[in-house]
Formats: sequence, C-alpha cells, structure tokens
Amino acid sequence: MTKKAAAPKGNTLRVKPEEKVKPEANAKNKGFSLFKWLDKYTNVDFLFQEGVPTKYLPHVLFLTGITLFYIGNTHYAEKTIRKIAKIKVETEDLRADYTTLKSDYMGASKQSEVARNVAPLGLVESSSPPYQVEVAADEY
Repeated sequence: MTKKAAAPKGNTLRVKPEEKVKPEANAKNKGFSLFKWLDKYTNVDFLFQEGVPTKYLPHVLFLTGITLFYIGNTHYAEKTIRKIAKIKVETEDLRADYTTLKSDYMGASKQSEVARNVAPLGLVESSSPPYQVEVAADEY
C-alpha cells in the first residue's frame, strides 16, 4: 500500500491555542507599562493575521523615500546655513581690510606725501606751472 499525497497547504488563518493565565502572574503585573499600554491601544495584530500585507508595500516605500529625502534635505540646508555664516564672517573681515587699505592709499597719494617719499631719490616738486606744447599740423 502506498500513502496518498496530502492536499497542498494553503494560506489559512492560524488559530491560537487558548492560553491559561495564572492568577499569580496577573496579580504581579498590575503596574503601569508603556509597552502594554501601546499594545492595548495600538493593536495592529489584525494586519498580520493573514500574513504580511504586501498591498501596502508601495505606500510604505514611498513614505520611506519621502522621509529620507526630507532628512537629507534638512541636513543639506543646515550645512549650507553654516557655510553662509562662515563666509559672512570672512566677508566682514575682508571689508574691514579693504577700508583700512583704501584709507592708507588715500593718505599716501596726497601731493605732500608723494613729495616727501620721492625726496630721497632727488626729485623735487616743480614750482612753475605746466605749459602746453603746440605742434603745427603739417609738422607731425
């Protein structure tokens, strides 16, 4: 005699065997527990009674992608804000340097300063006014 092959198993609802609760264990656990409270008020076991709900998978993946994009964008924005603050400080330093150098240049380009600086080279300031040289048009 040969055994007949059993019918293929299908996805069926599993029935949980009844568990007997010991009165001593129930008496000990009367304190507040965050996880018991969450399990009591956010019962999601009904979602997994028939297996993993793959019909929600695209939505979950989409929300996960949006969340990752949001986190990345936040990090990028904070990094950019730090760069802007750093460049702002450098710009203020460069502006202060520019103002200082400009005032030094303005003071050094005065006629009296230039005359004092070129005196060691033997150059003297002219006391006669400049004159214009006129050349005839046919000479040039």
